[in-house]
Amino acid sequence: MSNQAEIEALATGRHNNPFAVLGLHRGKSGRVVRTLQPGAKAVDLVDGKGNRIASMRRIHDNGLFEAPMPARKRRYALKVTWQSGEIQVTEDPYRFPSTLGEMDLYLLGEGSDKNVYRKLGAHPKTVDGVDGTRFAVWAPNASRVSVVGDFNSWDGRRHVMRLHPGNGIWEIFLPGVGNGALYKYEITDANGALLPLKADPYGTLHEPPPGNSSIVFESDFDWQDDDWLSTHRTGPKLDAPTCIYEVHLGSWRRKDDGSYLSYRDLANELVPYVAEMGFTHIELLPVTEHPFDGSWGYQPIGMFAPTQRFGTPDDFRAFVDACHAQRIGVIMDWVPAHFPNDEHGLRQFDGTALYEHADPRKGAHADWGTLIFNYGRREVINYLIGNALYWIDEFHIDALRVDAVASMLYLDYSREDGAWVPNEFGGNENLEAVAFLKRLNTEIHAHGATSYAEESTAWPSVSRPVDAGGLGFTYKWNMGWMNDTLSYMSEDPVHRKYHHDKMTFGLVYAFNENFVLPLSHDEVVHGKRSILGRMPGDRWQQLANLRAYYGAMYSHPGKKLLFMGNEIAQDREWNHDQSLDWHLLNDAGHRGVQALLRDLNHLYAATPALHEIDFDGRGFEWIDWNDRDSSVLSWLRRDSHGAFVVSVTNLTPLVRANFKLGVPEGGNYRTLLNTDDKHYGGSGAGPHVVTATNEGRHGRPFSIELTLPPLATLYLEKE
Repeated sequence: MSNQAEIEALATGRHNNPFAVLGLHRGKSGRVVRTLQPGAKAVDLVDGKGNRIASMRRIHDNGLFEAPMPARKRRYALKVTWQSGEIQVTEDPYRFPSTLGEMDLYLLGEGSDKNVYRKLGAHPKTVDGVDGTRFAVWAPNASRVSVVGDFNSWDGRRHVMRLHPGNGIWEIFLPGVGNGALYKYEITDANGALLPLKADPYGTLHEPPPGNSSIVFESDFDWQDDDWLSTHRTGPKLDAPTCIYEVHLGSWRRKDDGSYLSYRDLANELVPYVAEMGFTHIELLPVTEHPFDGSWGYQPIGMFAPTQRFGTPDDFRAFVDACHAQRIGVIMDWVPAHFPNDEHGLRQFDGTALYEHADPRKGAHADWGTLIFNYGRREVINYLIGNALYWIDEFHIDALRVDAVASMLYLDYSREDGAWVPNEFGGNENLEAVAFLKRLNTEIHAHGATSYAEESTAWPSVSRPVDAGGLGFTYKWNMGWMNDTLSYMSEDPVHRKYHHDKMTFGLVYAFNENFVLPLSHDEVVHGKRSILGRMPGDRWQQLANLRAYYGAMYSHPGKKLLFMGNEIAQDREWNHDQSLDWHLLNDAGHRGVQALLRDLNHLYAATPALHEIDFDGRGFEWIDWNDRDSSVLSWLRRDSHGAFVVSVTNLTPLVRANFKLGVPEGGNYRTLLNTDDKHYGGSGAGPHVVTATNEGRHGRPFSIELTLPPLATLYLEKE
């Protein structure tokens, strides 16, 4: 050893380069092996067969030992006799070289490694014939980083990591540590102060609170979805039917004792239900690990880990595989906008604002009590984009729905004057976040997946390609349509004629973006009431209003999204702590709404006119947009071959006999769908087949005469 100060630093866990001292080294008098084993009574050097090479001499009371190494010996192990009398033979982690190559370190430092999750984090591997786990973490401002766990009695002196100073990566290979091992990182800041133990930012499985340890996990899942991937990883299909069932896995359904269904339970129960209902996609509220149930997953702390609430990462893979077997795409809510303050998470990870901005005017959301990622730091961008690709590559996720995009785009989002910092041009646009989102969407599409933006403002070209000046998302949620139409539907029918524009205004901008029409979880919480609860009138009228609204929604341009429970006309607001009210299906009215949604989904998918041309005006024509006195809406939807569907919605409880509607062609028109059908709980009013006459109307050469059912939507097609 060079001096007593170095011995003291090693023994007390303050040495930041133990690989320079521990392990096998050549000294002035030959080769010597040193090891730090706090709590050891004695340590012997042994060969591969366990034969003693030498007894090691204690050179510090805290368990620092050393012994000369015979000239011809290359391999060795350590035989440790603990104070308890237990004897353990173990490999010395300090005899192994770095398992990160020069190119790995270069790409990590550059922030361009798309497979960053395969380098950082915990990865079981075999090195020099020895099984163990390689740990690597980014902490450039730390003075020391150690891996701690049950395997070393959570003693940070035992396994201090190797620093790669060029990029701030700390790394170590720990022999004998494998699948299922609990671990955290013990970090001292630049001044040597000990920080709270940190979970692994790249950990793939986490222990539930209050432990919150990361867990070494190695997948052995055998995917069966090659056919799905070969046909669905070829880029966005904007002309395909897309009707999405949004789900919170913890409250869709629960076991009789109130406990969660597992991922595999959900594969057996949720997936067949969604397939039978005719939805094309499942959208999952965030499944990334999160400490607080009440955040619904929107405050993630383990971005690389499916939450342990429902099983292991391979159990989640089985769920996705089951979706694909039923021809259901999987969309995952993804939250790169912020992260929580929990001390075991990313906050002040190495004692500095590493993942977040140091300035709270840029780095904190006061409304949510969370921190904002630093989108200007290449390592943070590498972390986020690497995470997005991780879910696509490792879990075969088909699309990411990016949460709270508006909070990323605007520097003054939910901030008072003086509480935000303008960009370099004096504006409120977060230019770093814009660049990040463009790069993110470019990478997502390059991997054959798609992306959805929850973006609630008029930011232009959210769903336009990056090379055309857009943000590059595939789709954008149409929050304007949702707000306007729900407001309208909440009005008593006698007043609706004064609010008619709320149902028509969305068509003014319907083709500015690739829109999804969302009736999401956000619309059934926090005192907003359920969707059914917003509908006026007695129970029959409420259900009829809801059915008419769904009918109009499914013929309106844009892809469709319904939160779970909307399809059974849930009465109460959603409660994340309990199951949906499935008992409502004992009532014929609720069964009728469910039957309608099932038929709508199947009809929508089977009818190109209802889905093929959603994003330009060729697929939509008004018949009459201004019949406000009758509160009737009527339009055509067309497919690429000119075939069309007539959609007409009566939003009053009056039966309107002899109602004439202009149509483009003569002939017989049959009813494809009537939301007032008795099968759905309606009155049974309305036509089955009508014949067009050559009496022109609404600027069209022909017209049909209908009996419009009360509070109902009709679809008709020409025979």
